[in-house]
Amino acid sequence: MKPLILVLPWLALAAGPAAAAPDSSFTLRASAEDFNSYFPTYLANGYFSTMTAPRGTEGNLAYMVAFMDYAKDDMARPAAIPGWSEIDYSTGDSAAGHFWMNQVPLNPALFQDYSQVLNMRDATLTTRYRYVDHQRSTQIKVITFVSEASTHLAATQISLTPDFDGTVQLSFALNLWAPYQPRLPLAKLTGEEMQEAVAEHNMKLAAIAPATPDRAAIWYHGDTHVSGADGDTKELTLWLDGRAEQGLGMAEAAAISMPGGVAAADIALYKSQYRLALNLNVKVLKNKTYTFTKFIAASRENWGGDAKSDLALATQARASGFDALLDQHRAAWRDLWRSDIEIDGDARAQTAVHSDLYYLLATSTADTHWPMGACGLTPGYTGHAFWDSDSWIFPALLLLHPERAKSLVMFRSFTLPAAQARAQARGLKGAMYPWEADPENGSEQTPHFAYVLGEREIHVNADIAIAQWQYWLATHDRDWLKKYGWPVIRGVADYWASRASWNADKGRYEIVHVTSVAESYNDVPNDTFTNVSAQKVLSVAAKAAAIVGERADPLWTKVAAKLYIPFSEVEQRHLDFDASMPREPLEGSTLGMLMYPSLDLPMTKQIRRNDFDYTMISVKEGHHEPHGMSMAPASIAAAAVGDATSAVAWLQSNFTSGLIQPPFNVRTETANNNTGYFITASGGFLQNLLYGFSGLRIEEKGLAEAYAPVLPSEWKSMTLEDIAFRGQHYDITIDRDASGRVKLTRKAL
Repeated sequence: MKPLILVLPWLALAAGPAAAAPDSSFTLRASAEDFNSYFPTYLANGYFSTMTAPRGTEGNLAYMVAFMDYAKDDMARPAAIPGWSEIDYSTGDSAAGHFWMNQVPLNPALFQDYSQVLNMRDATLTTRYRYVDHQRSTQIKVITFVSEASTHLAATQISLTPDFDGTVQLSFALNLWAPYQPRLPLAKLTGEEMQEAVAEHNMKLAAIAPATPDRAAIWYHGDTHVSGADGDTKELTLWLDGRAEQGLGMAEAAAISMPGGVAAADIALYKSQYRLALNLNVKVLKNKTYTFTKFIAASRENWGGDAKSDLALATQARASGFDALLDQHRAAWRDLWRSDIEIDGDARAQTAVHSDLYYLLATSTADTHWPMGACGLTPGYTGHAFWDSDSWIFPALLLLHPERAKSLVMFRSFTLPAAQARAQARGLKGAMYPWEADPENGSEQTPHFAYVLGEREIHVNADIAIAQWQYWLATHDRDWLKKYGWPVIRGVADYWASRASWNADKGRYEIVHVTSVAESYNDVPNDTFTNVSAQKVLSVAAKAAAIVGERADPLWTKVAAKLYIPFSEVEQRHLDFDASMPREPLEGSTLGMLMYPSLDLPMTKQIRRNDFDYTMISVKEGHHEPHGMSMAPASIAAAAVGDATSAVAWLQSNFTSGLIQPPFNVRTETANNNTGYFITASGGFLQNLLYGFSGLRIEEKGLAEAYAPVLPSEWKSMTLEDIAFRGQHYDITIDRDASGRVKLTRKAL
């Protein structure tokens, strides 16, 4: 996957902007100045999505949860579903020189008074401008959303106010994407062969402004083959059935509503290899507003029905009306926002909290068994589930939205048989989870050129089991633990007990031939993060067994007690891996990860400080570019050692390292690539506040105040609102007492 690299903050501490209006932190805006660097957001409800574009009317790529393409010799990748967002518009007949608006180049002179607003509280995108076409202009307003209340539904509405009398054209389309070319056999290509194939097709593994991913040449979308598509000009409806390449079936339907009292002069059904559309000619009067709405329904196998069922949903939504669907959607999102992180005194940080939470909520599902990919509902990292889902995103959701966090741990339970088969195939016991897991079936999907990670970056197994334990600690749902969590924990513990080897000469267990969490180190013995994580799983497995009334394997305790954890007695700190390896880390030390909230290795205060200091020395000598996975662990570790200044500096490096792309706060993996929607980093940033600044840890004794809280000097307070823990709800506030000392208080709700 991606290396875990720590880097220094670029800028020194700086106070955030002055506090703005109460709801401004839920609003992100694009202007005409963003036309040449527009990095799209996406609208989603965890089940399906649409990307966005500046006009608000374009046909955009869309995706569906765990809807994967399984082409021969390739890795599983998200299949792009037919794009449903397009409503094209023309002010007159093309024979008279009028063009379809979506084909007109973006130009502030043609799209005047432009504004596009992402309202994160309501999860709506509203676009306004005056479209100028020759001597005619039209005021345009577009509102689009994907329903959180009725998860199969979405809608996009356009309101037109022409400054002329005449006949206009509208086209309501479903875009049937052509298969992506060239298709590379990534299940077979070595790293060198992959590079050669990219070059031979005149492509580059480099970002293309404004928003093409730097690895689009290999992280492209998969294909959906449409098997049947049609429409009804009288009912103003469209529908289609399709199937992902060697994958699951899906369906979509659209129902169009006309303005009251308006009838189209003529309506035509348009069908081609790439487009299914209803084209309308409508007579309009000057300065009168005409509103058209496109209601969408979508489904896939194991979530909904076929095109006939979707058509019924879309037409029912049309009968109820746009306002009713929007009101229900807004109410559902406002209920989600009852759990929030409120910052008093830093509008910049507050907006970042809301944008990161927005992307996590828009991408997650409640009470399912689907994970979250590192790049959300996009083809980034080909939609696969890494340790990101368990160690970065899951803890960020656990206290705020446990029902969504539950889906991530349920994925590992659902795919346990696949993990057991992997272990058995390698002569090991228990369950060996993939490094890159298919989000639908849990199969190994690491590209061949990164095959070694699938075999050796095995800390993912511990990350998975620790997340299961954390869910139990946070909920005390014993029935869940017995039926779902315990089998995963037991399987992973059995794996570690069989994967560890006994070194008779040194009288200890070791785990060798490992890829470190710092991925430049491959085939290392005794990676400390891996061994510490494995040791924790072996220990909690025995505890879980007692809770559910099962027998613990005595080997778990034996291996845990004698598993080697590299440590320097002279320097009184941990080593990154076995002392036989080179002492100078290539990527910077990862000892800070030993203090990551879900792991949090017990150690003395001095050793913790020494580990942190060594990590910072390695950072200074490393000279690495900022990385989306570097900021949160460093800030959390600094808070744990009581270095509030460094903790705040690392938090603020999120805003000064070029990792958040305007205008919609899309996180990229690094400052110099366009690997966007990197919600792994969103999870890390939220953990930074939930656990780092609060000092809280989820432990057997409860939600413990393990470390002193931290509050930046310009912040008046930070409140974790409506935190859920073991059936109770709390507001947890970090502020200052009369003497200026930072304190934490809890209020039961």
